[in-house]
Amino acid sequence: MTATLERPAEVVPTHELAGTWHLTRLALRRDRIVLPIWIVLLSIVPASTVKTFTQFYPTVADRQALQAGANTNPSYALLYGPPFDLTTAGGFIAWRTCGFLALLTGLMVVFTVTRHTRAEEDTGRAELLASAVVGRYAALTSAVLVAGGASVLIGLIQYGSMVGAGLPAAGSLALGASEALTGLVFTAVAAVAVQLAEYSRTANGIGTAVVGAAFLLRGAGDSTVDARWLSWLSPIGWVQQVRPFAGERWWVLLLPAAFALVVGAAGYWLLPRRDVGVGILPPRPGPAQAAAGLRTPFALAWRLHRGPLLGWTVGMAVVGAVFGSIASGIGGLVGSSPQAQEIMARLGGSEALTQAFLAAMAGMFAMVASLYGIQAVLRMRGEETAIRLEPVLATSVGKLRWAAGHLVFAFFGTALLLLAGGLFMGLANGLRTGDVGGSVGNSLAGMLVQLPAAWVVVALAVTIFGLLPGFSAAAWAVGSLALLLSLFGPVVNLPQAVLDVSPFQHPPKIPGQELVATPLVWLTAIAAVALVAGLVGWRRRDVG
Repeated sequence: MTATLERPAEVVPTHELAGTWHLTRLALRRDRIVLPIWIVLLSIVPASTVKTFTQFYPTVADRQALQAGANTNPSYALLYGPPFDLTTAGGFIAWRTCGFLALLTGLMVVFTVTRHTRAEEDTGRAELLASAVVGRYAALTSAVLVAGGASVLIGLIQYGSMVGAGLPAAGSLALGASEALTGLVFTAVAAVAVQLAEYSRTANGIGTAVVGAAFLLRGAGDSTVDARWLSWLSPIGWVQQVRPFAGERWWVLLLPAAFALVVGAAGYWLLPRRDVGVGILPPRPGPAQAAAGLRTPFALAWRLHRGPLLGWTVGMAVVGAVFGSIASGIGGLVGSSPQAQEIMARLGGSEALTQAFLAAMAGMFAMVASLYGIQAVLRMRGEETAIRLEPVLATSVGKLRWAAGHLVFAFFGTALLLLAGGLFMGLANGLRTGDVGGSVGNSLAGMLVQLPAAWVVVALAVTIFGLLPGFSAAAWAVGSLALLLSLFGPVVNLPQAVLDVSPFQHPPKIPGQELVATPLVWLTAIAAVALVAGLVGWRRRDVG
């Protein structure tokens, strides 16, 4: 009697959404560090600036001067949006925060959706799950639930915190609802992007490009009298057209709601029309043989980093020019009260308001540049988990030599971003004040003294990659914490010991202060130690 082996029956999902709850729980577990930081950061900003408004503008005259200055300067509309009512705390908060919060929320949801959909296909994990009892729409639905749920939670916390701070309930609800719906809009955009692109980096590029284009389109419309209609083409423009605390227009909320439903439905319609691991847009085939300039680890790193580096550099240059164009008129927005002068000096470290503004912007640019550095470092982890690294290391290329190619862009790319931002900020300010040479020199100096602080954050990302590769995403938490402490810590009067945790608190605030080398030396030393620790860990651990 002979035994026969029966082929196991094919496992078929019971329905197209089978496994959605389990994938949602998995996504929440994977994002248990990064996502709460995003939520807290984006939720507390509006309410935390209520006291700041009363300190900056304590009298009716100060508030009327603020309104008049914002109405007559199109640069402020380009940056913040239309100033509907700056005589109240709620109207001021909506003006200063709505656009930027919508921008950051858009970036958050794009990264979240891509991380749990297209990035899973890049690594091959999605294909393994698809072979089990997991429905075709489960992964996308779980990612949409996580990103959309985070957006709604941010809106709810904003509403509750603003009401608790004493702001009108109607305006608070309008602001929170508009920010939540903006998150849903860009969640839908990301759902389409991950269907179009074949790789996660391309999907992130499409999604962030749409977010950036929406912000620029809104700025172009708000700063040009003859083209105000452009703002109505931007989801970020819809947020501000709701007019929280300035005669709310509730019907505008129908626009992002309808957009999210239509575009989200398009993402689900595209999903079954492609195979797992393949995008709707066909990839451009490369040459049969690599060019001579692509035969070194550095050349490969250049090929991988050149697109993001170019995009970040252009963005920093544009934003630097915008900030430089409004620097000379910052006194009209800050006000003349002693409280306003004191707070601005604390943020920028200078008695002269223009210099304090430029110094504060240099610190902000360094924080943003450090995020690029984190992205460049984590690209190494992406190459590792996608199993594209092992064939490279199978040649004569060593692990440290391969890592060095990427780290050149992580560290020197960060410096390039600061130089681009400083150059264009100095040029824009110099053209308005008539002192281009002095303004460019001061702006570049202010940027470069912030570089060691940015390098500390980048080096800590290398440490996590080398020693704790499974927690590489925690590098974003490090950067977000430093940004949160530096941006909002002084505003809410956190203890100095807590503020000092952020490396961006230690460089001298230039222009305005004397150059002190001691903190720069210490920051550079800390960055060097963190970098060496990460490289030692990378050299000793196994790939994968």
